[in-house]
Amino acid sequence: MNVELKTLAAAAAARHKCDLLAVLVPDEVPAGEDPLSSLAARARDQQDLEKKPGSVLQVYAPEGVAARRVALVACGDGSARSVRKAVLALAAGLRHPAVQRVALVFMAPPADGAVRAAVCAADEAAYVYTATKGKAKAPAKGAKGADPGAGAPSSPDALVLGVPEAAAVRAEFDAARGLAEGIAFAREWANRPANHATPTMLGEAARELAGAPGIECTVRGPAEVAKLGMGAFLAVARGSEEPLRFIELRYCGAGKSDAPVVLVGKGITFDTGGISLKPAAEMDEMKFDMGGAASVLGVFRALAELRPAINVVGLIPACENMPDGRALKPGDVVTSMSGQTIEVLNTDAEGRLVLCDALTYAERFKPSAIIDIATLTGACVVALGGVRSGLFASDDALAAALERAGEQAQDPCWRMPLDDEYGEGLKSPFADVANVGGRPAGAVTAAKFLQRFVGETPWAHLDIAGSAWKGGAAKGATGRPVGLLVSYLLGAAAAPAAARKGSARARAAKG
Repeated sequence: MNVELKTLAAAAAARHKCDLLAVLVPDEVPAGEDPLSSLAARARDQQDLEKKPGSVLQVYAPEGVAARRVALVACGDGSARSVRKAVLALAAGLRHPAVQRVALVFMAPPADGAVRAAVCAADEAAYVYTATKGKAKAPAKGAKGADPGAGAPSSPDALVLGVPEAAAVRAEFDAARGLAEGIAFAREWANRPANHATPTMLGEAARELAGAPGIECTVRGPAEVAKLGMGAFLAVARGSEEPLRFIELRYCGAGKSDAPVVLVGKGITFDTGGISLKPAAEMDEMKFDMGGAASVLGVFRALAELRPAINVVGLIPACENMPDGRALKPGDVVTSMSGQTIEVLNTDAEGRLVLCDALTYAERFKPSAIIDIATLTGACVVALGGVRSGLFASDDALAAALERAGEQAQDPCWRMPLDDEYGEGLKSPFADVANVGGRPAGAVTAAKFLQRFVGETPWAHLDIAGSAWKGGAAKGATGRPVGLLVSYLLGAAAAPAAARKGSARARAAKG
């Protein structure tokens, strides 16, 4: 969907030709004599449009308005959170097959973050998965009996974001558009069936991203991974006919001497559970087990657009977890890249096995921080549901920065404990560590396992098992936590620039 920013006050919006005109109406309707302002004021006075964010009043062909379809949608106090709720409420209208040109108009000047929220929410609301759907032939336009509103849901071709003064929000709009591209990229890859998102295909997607300036990519196969000594990763992959891929992306936006942030995304493109086979019910959703990998790809798609002054490395250990005659067995002991041996008590706890080798590899970049992202544990879903991602961190400053970034991006997380006592359950009589503890605090013991493979570098683990996708009627990937990660990286990029400016001012004052 092409998104454009325009100066479009209420009077001009009434004259704007489009298939759907959506008007964000705040609690206090701005006074005006134009048709839209009058319509919004009457709707509010008659209590036909509630103040609750997301309340929608559909109006067809109102007098004095060029658009046939008009939706008045309450955006409450105009905050980013309220605007997001308002725009998501327009999903059905945005996906209507007859709606190809949309205008989304702020009646009042947008608050901080509201433009970003509107752009990202509009992209989310308009998203329709089509990659593996058949191409049904629609009746010819104008044909007898043809219904212009018939057919499957579709995304609009173009959306105009109208604000009272475009120049005032241009920078925020440009950043939001890049972020929305990254979130959409992550959603698309996570949504694809496992036979359309194999480890090889993920490697090809990463190589395509490397076509953008400043991004490089290396994709390694089984022989190269074996040479690196990644015994845990190799063990998980050996039950599948699909060859593993170890994907390394590098974004260079700062000086060569600047330490990078390393993102590590779990890339299990399908998880049967291995020999510890999962129940059949809802096993199809295990195509989403590469949500961490998808988020890393999405971040790099956003970096290609935003070009922040920071260095970032993305690592994706990608494979399937399948149960054949060569598959890893409960009780097997494998040797990780770090040299630590691991007793595999449950082959369905495979994500931590591929991640631990990638975390060891990450240390060679001497990073400023390492953040791994994984659909790791059902225990985290029980603890936090789908609202917040689980955050575990060895460093308080890193944890605080990620929490702030999540709130800013409306992609929240919640910090969980990492007390040493939680690691007691991972002791093994046959190896240095077991890959699972008991049922209690399963998300925490998984994080404690990963912590063993990180040195002194500030490290954080995001368990996105509850937030990466939705089940049921709304089944599909969310694109989280791309928003959180991009917000964190932009903040990290801005911090050195602010420090340099402060130093310059100090030197000037002394001079």
